[in-house]
Amino acid sequence: MINEVLNKIKETINKILSEQGVSEAYEVFFDVPKDPSFGDYSTNIAMRLAKVLKKAPLVIANELINKIDLESHHLSKAEAAGNGFINFYLDKKYLANVVFKILKEKETFGNVDVGNNERVLLEFVSANPTGYLHIGHGRGAAYGDSMARIMKKAGFTVATEHYVNDAGNQIHNLIESIYARYRELHGLEFHLGEDSYHGKEIIEIARKIKKEKEDYYLNHPYEEYFRHIGLNYLLNGLKKDLQDFNVTFDNWFSEKSLYDNGEVSKILDYLKEKGHTYLLEGAVWLKTTAYNDEKDRVIIKSDGSLTYLAPDIAYHMNKLNRGYTSLIDVLGADHHGYINRLKSAIYLAGGNPEAINIDILQMVRAIKDGKEVKMSKRSGKAITLRDLIDEVGSDALRFFYISKSLSTHIDLDLDLAVKNSNENPVYYVQYAYARINSLFRVFAENYQEFIPVQEFKVIDINEIYNLVKVLLQYPAYIAEVATKRLPHKICQYALMLAGELHSYYNDYKIITENIEETTERLTLLRAVQIVLKDSLSLIGVGIKEKM
Repeated sequence: MINEVLNKIKETINKILSEQGVSEAYEVFFDVPKDPSFGDYSTNIAMRLAKVLKKAPLVIANELINKIDLESHHLSKAEAAGNGFINFYLDKKYLANVVFKILKEKETFGNVDVGNNERVLLEFVSANPTGYLHIGHGRGAAYGDSMARIMKKAGFTVATEHYVNDAGNQIHNLIESIYARYRELHGLEFHLGEDSYHGKEIIEIARKIKKEKEDYYLNHPYEEYFRHIGLNYLLNGLKKDLQDFNVTFDNWFSEKSLYDNGEVSKILDYLKEKGHTYLLEGAVWLKTTAYNDEKDRVIIKSDGSLTYLAPDIAYHMNKLNRGYTSLIDVLGADHHGYINRLKSAIYLAGGNPEAINIDILQMVRAIKDGKEVKMSKRSGKAITLRDLIDEVGSDALRFFYISKSLSTHIDLDLDLAVKNSNENPVYYVQYAYARINSLFRVFAENYQEFIPVQEFKVIDINEIYNLVKVLLQYPAYIAEVATKRLPHKICQYALMLAGELHSYYNDYKIITENIEETTERLTLLRAVQIVLKDSLSLIGVGIKEKM
C-alpha cells in the first residue's frame, strides 16, 4: 500500500514537471526521516531540479506541493522544509487498511514479484560426506535455506541443491579409514595416516560391516562395498541433522555422476580443443587469466589426477545446461580466492560467468560461560551442528545464525540462546506471538467467537499507527532481502514488529468490557500474528502457541 501511494506521488511529480517543460523523467527517491515530526517520507527532488528549473529548491518544493491533491494521494499533509526537502505525511486511516489486507491475504501478504523470471539454483552446505556437519556448515545451511524461502516469496523460481562430494581422494581415504577400523575390530594390525578419518562414526560404520559380514572382507575386495555402506551411513546422518535443523533439499547431486556420464572428460576435451589449456612441467593448465583470474590454474596434475577445479567446471556447466539463469553457491571463508577462478573457468567453458554468484560466509564460534567451545562431545574434534541443535534447539540456532550479515563473524552465545527472557532475541519474538495467542484464549473463554471487524470505528488510528507502519513495511523488506540476499534483515524486521507489539500490549488494555473496542484491537493483533509467523517461517523458525 505504501508503494502504491509513493508510486502515485512519483507519477504526479513527473506529470507536473512535464507540464513545466521538463522533458526528462526524473527518478523520485524517498527517505524515511529519523525524526517522525518531519513526516513519514521525504524527497530531495526539488534540490536536484534547482539547476534544471533555475529556481531555488524551496520555491520548487512549494510549487510541487501546491499541485498535489492530498486526498487522492492518501496524504494528510505535505510541506516544504529546510533547503527544499518535501515531507509527506501519510493518511493513517487509509494505511490502517493494511490490517484488513493481511487478514484477507494471510501468509501470502508480503509476496512480491521481483524475480524477473530468474530460475535460481541455490547450492549450499555441500560438505564432504566423511563425518559430521560442523558449526560452519550450520551457518551455511541456515543462510541457504532461508534465502530459498525468501526468494520464493519474492517471485523467484528457486531450487536447492546439495552437491555430494562422492568422488575423489577424500572418498578413497574414507574407504581406507573404515577398512583400517574393520581390521582393528578383528584384532589385526591397522594403519591410520595423516589423511585418514578418525571420527567415532568411522568406528560405527566398521562395526556395522563386521556385524553384517563378519570377516568376509578380510579376504575379498572391499572397496565398493565399504564405499557404499560408508557413504549411505554418513549421508543419512547428515540428512537427519539437516532435517532436525529444518533444512531440506530439492536435489542431492552426485559428483561421481559427472565422471560416470562423461561430463568431466567432455569439458576437459572442449577446453583443450578451444586452445584454453597448455602443458607446463607435465601438468595441464587452464588460461583463466584470459578472463578475470590473477593467475592460470592447473586442472590436471603431472601425475594425471584432476584438481577440484575440473569437476567444478563440469558441475557448474551442468547447472547452466539445466536451464538455470542464476547460480548461487554458499561457500566458506577459505573460498574467497575461488570466485574469479571459477568465473574465469566458466567463461572459457562457454558459460555465462555473470550467472554465478558466490556468497562467502565468515567464521562462527560457539561461546559458553564466556569462553569459546572448541571440542565436540560427539566427534572429539570441531563442535558439530548436532551438538548445537541438542544444546539450544533448532529455532534459537537458526535465528542466531541468520541475525548477522553473512560477511561478519558470529559468536553464538549458547547461554543467551536458551534464556527464557527478553534478552534472548528469538524468545522475544516468539513471546510476542504467544502473547497475542493468550489474548485470543482469554477472549474465547470470557466472551464469544472472535469475528474480525471490517473497519476501525472506535479505536484511535494514532494509537495503532506504529504497529500499522511496521506491517506496511513487510513487502519492501521481502523485496530488498531477496534481491540483495540479506536475510539478517528479516530478523531485524521480526524484532521490530515484536517490539512494537510488546509496547502496544504494555500501553493499552486489549481486552476490556467494551466488546467493539476489544474486537478492533484483536483484529489488529491477528494481522500482527500472521506477519510474525510468516517472517519467522522465512528463516526456518517456528512459533510458540504458549510460553
